[in-house]
Amino acid sequence: MMRQRVYRWKQNIAASNPRGLLWRATLIGIALLSPNFAIAEPDAKQLEFFEREIRPLLIERCYECHSGDERNGGLVVDSKHGLLLGGDSGPAIVEDDVDKSPLIEAVRYTNEAMRMPPDGKLSDAQIASLERWVAMGAPDPRQPATDAQPIEPTGMSVEEGRQFWSLVPVGTPTIPDVQRDDWVQSPIDAFILAELEERGIQPAAPADRRTLLRRVTYDLTGLPPTPSEIDDFLNDTSDDAFANVVERLLQSPAYGQRWGRHWLDVARYSDSNGLDENIAFGNAWRYRDYVVDAFNSDKPFDRFVIEQLAGDLLPEATRQTQTATGFLVLGAKVLAEPDVEKLMMDTVDEQLDTIGKAFMGMSLGCVRCHDHKFDPLRQDDYYALAAIFKSTRTFSGKNTGAIKYWFEYDYTTDEEA
Repeated sequence: MMRQRVYRWKQNIAASNPRGLLWRATLIGIALLSPNFAIAEPDAKQLEFFEREIRPLLIERCYECHSGDERNGGLVVDSKHGLLLGGDSGPAIVEDDVDKSPLIEAVRYTNEAMRMPPDGKLSDAQIASLERWVAMGAPDPRQPATDAQPIEPTGMSVEEGRQFWSLVPVGTPTIPDVQRDDWVQSPIDAFILAELEERGIQPAAPADRRTLLRRVTYDLTGLPPTPSEIDDFLNDTSDDAFANVVERLLQSPAYGQRWGRHWLDVARYSDSNGLDENIAFGNAWRYRDYVVDAFNSDKPFDRFVIEQLAGDLLPEATRQTQTATGFLVLGAKVLAEPDVEKLMMDTVDEQLDTIGKAFMGMSLGCVRCHDHKFDPLRQDDYYALAAIFKSTRTFSGKNTGAIKYWFEYDYTTDEEA
């Protein structure tokens, strides 16, 4: 089903509540065991009506998202079995009862939270045909391609998920054997050299000292070395000359400015909203400075993550750790959205998607509507996380006209920040 409908159905799901799976299991049991679930044979007149009016309509407007392997919201409409079994929230049709059939409610567009098709309302004649079809008992000769077998859960299994590249624990790989041991100065060099040797490529010649200094200075600070820094390095003939340069650059404030920028890209940092209402974030720079300071102070990464996700909840919370939670507030938001609840859930979705990409190496936004096919994540997991972030406050105010960003909150002094 469409995004808004899935949100309405699941936005209050508790983290430990597997109601979706229990509901699906119940429906499958009914489908397999109940004689009342048997597919009735339509008569000739009903069959003609279905083939002339209903099948072409379903193919044209519904199959793209709800047939075969495309099961948005868990629903397929390419057989009566699929319609009766329904999706994540139950059957799509109730035989002989037009007004209680979710399919009819969706195509009528009377419920803002469940409008189908999402790309445009059906004509009045098409809606009337669907209503007439359901009223006559939804005659449908189509058989499911799986011979009425239960629909298997989509996505990876737990075992497969443990092998997903971003979830595999960091290990200690075997250092490869290479021919030129003299070229290897660190274990990393051995992996590079092994690949070069396999491809028949010779390593590049060592850089001269001036070039080496220029490269490392640009890499660590984004700036060229000064003339005095060049002279100092060229005149330093000690074995620790290059190591001393690296330490000096790591202590430079420019290091955090250079490398903090990469995290700011991950955190979708901007000084404004950027979408329909391009509101400036007057205090966004505070989060930027927090990131720069974290790099320059060599803050442990686990602490860096905790502060950004829950800095306001730490026992020793400070203004700095509260500023870190700006990570959750950044990102474009459709502030003109008239449905405040939808705006809140869209914000939760954006937060989860960013967290997935930043910390888990996968996108979570897709799971808002369906189980992942290629990542170990299902809708139950998504909405368990969504329930947590639904309880956080990203905005203040009771309507869109009064909504204010966290970055608009007043700070008393820079020292307290």
